[in-house]
Amino acid sequence: MNRESDSKRWYGKVIGLVAGFLLLRADPLLGAVIGLLLGHAADAGWFSGPREDAYSVLGVAHDASDSEIDLARRRLIAQCHPDRAADEVSRKTAERRTREINAAYARIRKGRH
Repeated sequence: MNRESDSKRWYGKVIGLVAGFLLLRADPLLGAVIGLLLGHAADAGWFSGPREDAYSVLGVAHDASDSEIDLARRRLIAQCHPDRAADEVSRKTAERRTREINAAYARIRKGRH
């Protein structure tokens, strides 16, 4: 993780620390430590569930070049663009798929730089 994303991931620790301190009145120090650990786990994404592999979302190999990744993203976005949807249900599906593609592309770009 880079410094920028580390600085954004502090609020779970603070909320966990305060909540643990206040909720476990019999031993506030133990409550604060437990809350801090749970807050850290939440900040680290331990509770968000497994993510689909970004490369498989784009349909490229892990050793694909940057240009292959860009091309795959553009191809998939063109195929499922929400403006091409016939009805509202397919538009919602296309919007969800577009968000998945863009998120996968962002994870790959972040990991490579």
